[in-house]
Amino acid sequence: MFVYNKKVMEKKVEQGFLYDFYGPLLTEHQQKIYEMSVFDDLSLSEIAEQEGISRQGVSDLLHRCDKALAGYEEKLKLMERFLRNRERLEKLRGDVVDEKDKELLDAVLEEL
Repeated sequence: MFVYNKKVMEKKVEQGFLYDFYGPLLTEHQQKIYEMSVFDDLSLSEIAEQEGISRQGVSDLLHRCDKALAGYEEKLKLMERFLRNRERLEKLRGDVVDEKDKELLDAVLEEL
């Protein structure tokens, strides 16, 4: 049975969230390589081969992307606010009794 390392999984989830919020701020080339790594789960070697660059080049680019995305979050805090507001809405949903209000909160949560 395959067990995924929890830290690796948490990092992938965080990278996905950061990319969802700030990915458009990266160059098209950075976006492509980042997506290949994070979403397609390709290795450095696979990306390097497909893109015709070195493994070190891929690694450096991914580190720059991670640093840029984390820097955007540090300054803008969009992901932090999103997660905090989602958590508040989920808590509120648990306290709501009226079905129409629950449906409204479900719709809001779905859109987030």
